[in-house]
Order: sequence, then C-alpha cells, then structure tokens
Amino acid sequence: MVERYVMSIDQGTNSTRCILFDQRGRLVSVAQHEHQQHFPRPGWVEHDAVEIWHNLRRVVPEALSVAGVEADRIAAVGLANQRETAVVWDRRTGVPVGRAIVWQDTRTASLVDELRRDPGDEYFMERCSLVPSTYFSALRLRWLFDNVKGLLERARDGEVLFGTMESWLIWNLTGGPDGGLHITDATNASRTMLMNIRTLSWDDELLALFDVPRPMLPEIRPSAETYGEARSLLPGVLITAALGDQQAALFGQTCFSPGEAKCTYGTGSFLLLNTGTELIRSRHGLLTTVAYKIGDREPVYALEGSIAVTGSLVQWFRDRLGLISSAPEIETLARTVEDNGGCYIVPAFSGLFAPRWRSDARGVIVGLTSYITKGHLARAVLEATGWQTREVVDAMNADSSVALKQLKVDGGMTADNLLMQFVADVLDVPVVRPMVAETVSLGAAYAAGLAAGYWPDLEVLRRNWHRAAQWLPAMDPGRREYEYENWRRAVERSLDWVRQPRTP
Repeated sequence: MVERYVMSIDQGTNSTRCILFDQRGRLVSVAQHEHQQHFPRPGWVEHDAVEIWHNLRRVVPEALSVAGVEADRIAAVGLANQRETAVVWDRRTGVPVGRAIVWQDTRTASLVDELRRDPGDEYFMERCSLVPSTYFSALRLRWLFDNVKGLLERARDGEVLFGTMESWLIWNLTGGPDGGLHITDATNASRTMLMNIRTLSWDDELLALFDVPRPMLPEIRPSAETYGEARSLLPGVLITAALGDQQAALFGQTCFSPGEAKCTYGTGSFLLLNTGTELIRSRHGLLTTVAYKIGDREPVYALEGSIAVTGSLVQWFRDRLGLISSAPEIETLARTVEDNGGCYIVPAFSGLFAPRWRSDARGVIVGLTSYITKGHLARAVLEATGWQTREVVDAMNADSSVALKQLKVDGGMTADNLLMQFVADVLDVPVVRPMVAETVSLGAAYAAGLAAGYWPDLEVLRRNWHRAAQWLPAMDPGRREYEYENWRRAVERSLDWVRQPRTP
C-alpha cells in the first residue's frame, strides 16, 4: 500500500514553512522561507502578504520534492498562522490594499486608551473575553478605515475582504478571485475582538462599535472539518484544518484534557491551559480563547497568557546591539557569569501583554553598575523570559482550580538549556520538551488528519507524543522569591512611560 502523508502549512511571524508528517507524527520533510519585516515608523510592524503567498508557492513544491512524493500522496492539508496579523485585499483582483499589520504593531495605542475608558474593559470581556489592546485585529481594521481613504465605503459595498493570514492563504489556495473560499476558524476569529466567545459567531454589537461591515468578514468554521479542495499548488487536495499557531501548538502537544498546559517560546511566548468545554473568565489578566473546535463537537476553551517579547529580545540583542552574532551564542555568553549581577531587563517593546496589559510600558534595563558585563546582560535577557512566564503561571494558578503540575514546552528557544532550567527553577515545576519540536506544524497536521480520517481519534495522537528532554527545579526557594521581587520592582519602572504629547 502506498504511504500517504498530511501536509502542514505554518505561516509564522518570521517565515512560512511546509512540513509533511507520517502516520506516527514523524517529520518527513520540511521547507521554509523567511519574509521581510517592515518597520516604517517606531512601533509599526508590517508584512507583505503577497510575498508570503509567493513564499508558500515555493515551500510547498520544495517539501514535496524533499519527500520524493507527488501531491496525490497528500491526504489532507492543515494551516497554522500568526493569529492577529490583519490583511485587507480586493475581492476582484486579490491585491492587498496595503501591507499586513502585524500582531506586534502598536499604532493603535490611542484607540486602546479610548476603548478602555468607554465602553470599558468589562464591555469587551462580557462579549469576546478580550481587553482592548494593540494586540487584536479589530483595532487594526478600524485604523485602516480611519487612514485609508474610501476603504470603509469599499468594505460596505463588498469590494474588499478582511482576514488573518490563514484566510488570505486559503482564499488564494482555493481559487482567489475565481471563487476562493473566504473563511476563518473559531480560534483565529476569537482573536479579533469581533467574535462572541459563547456563540462563536460575529457579534452584532461589536461590529457596530468598530463599524465593521459584515460583507468583508470571512465565514467562521470549525478548526477541523473539510473546507474544500485546493485549486492552486495542490489541485484536488483537501484543506481540512486551520488553527491559530498557539492553539495548534496546544493540539500538537496533545494537551487534550483540562489542566494540561504548554508554552511556545518563539518571537513572543504563549502559555495555554486547556479548560475543557468550560469557559473560564480570567480575573487575573489572562485571555479566554477558543482552544479548538473539531467538527460539530462542542468547542474546547483555554486560558492564555500572551508574552509579547521573548525570542525577539534575543534578536534585538544580536541585531541591534551586536553583542552576539547568532541566537544560540546567548547561552554561551550567559554562562560566562554566575548570575545577572543585579541587572534586570524588562522587554516592554510593545507594551506589556499578560497579565498586566499596559500599552504605556516601554523597555527598561535596571540595576546597571560598572560591574555589569555583556555576560550579565545576556543572562538578564534569558531571565526576562523566565520571569514573564512566572507571572503568567501565577495568574493561571489564581484563575484555575488546579495548580500547574508540569509545563510542556516547544519552540526555538527550548534549545537553550540554561533558559529551560531557569524556567523550571522559577516555576518550581518540571519542564518537558517533546521529540517533535515543530508542535505548531504538528498540531495543524493532527487536526487536518483527524478531519480527513487519517487518524481515528485523539488517543492515537496521544500515543505519538514522546519526551525528549526534562528540566527539574533546583533553585533555592529563598533566592527564587528574592529574585522575583526584584523582577517585579523592575517592571514597575517600565510603566507610565508613554504619554500623550503636549499641545502647543
């Protein structure tokens, strides 16, 4: 019998990947291409959606070639994507009205302030379980309406379409201007501030508040079901899954039971805790989000702690300061010293996300003395990720009836053993990493394979999970709490930095 595979497309913040997985969840082939990051103004971050589509057209044939298979050996395709990045494009031509506005972008900060005053956080928590933040897509869409002449009128007339990156890619894969499917899944829709978290449908009150016309919105579908056939790149192959990247990682880590959690360490870091079919509303600064929805089954929810800057802090240390020449060097440099020398870095480059949600914060380095070397700074860079994780876990433990017992981890930063040991130390729980590190891609593949019947049930997927590494806590409790208090004092100094300019 000819072996078939599931294809996963992972459209991330820095690159687009295509990976083929076999029946046992093993990686068969991979192809990846980076896309350019555009920073036209301070706080602005943009991507070229056309470049990303062109990159997908490159990586799909490459992944098939590496595996030595044709498209007819692909049982199904699943997509994972950077979630809140927003793109608007012309329905007839497929040309975007401008660059996609990335989830890290902070140009909507003044609108955030307005919405937090009126109608206020409670209004949004009741409907979409998100607080106003530069993080979410609806604010980017509102900014585009306010700044691109005639765009709102075109949206009302049905001439332009809105979506996050999976919507853009699925539309192009299924025909584009010639009848392409304009859809999103419940996990991505739950990150827009436009979807009702209980009904999983676009909320009339939120649409009215942001003045978003319905004709431009994609249809909300389950995370795993047959959407349709590809017409471009993979003619006739079924597209059967789409999930936001962090929900895909939760799925790939097989966190299918309430109380199971994972943290993905990438550009930013995202800790998700499965809460089952129960929608738990956070009282401690976390987000309630859709974890996944399989076909017509009840949706599964999660609590999420989103950390804006972790891996990107290492990139800043490398690219902007020039203190290392490659990301892995930061561990070597950090090991040249025993501790941080009293230095702490709070990387509030885009404000602070969970659990504080402070768009007025900006990055600070505190505790500088003439004793500090670049080794101490390197250690402070890594420790910033650990302490931000601790803040999120504390909030999760306060919201959940069961304290976290173990943290599954994935993402590029988990190759840093010093960092992973520090995370275990400051959380005081074991940290474990699976054999397959590409859990975002694997989760999209798992969802697609389930929908297509390639895998029969969740239990088979659980049996595919195997531990590759484990870090156990070893830090003295007294030191842990002393250092944590210093971290919190450093965070306080990052707040209230952004102020409105004085009027003449």
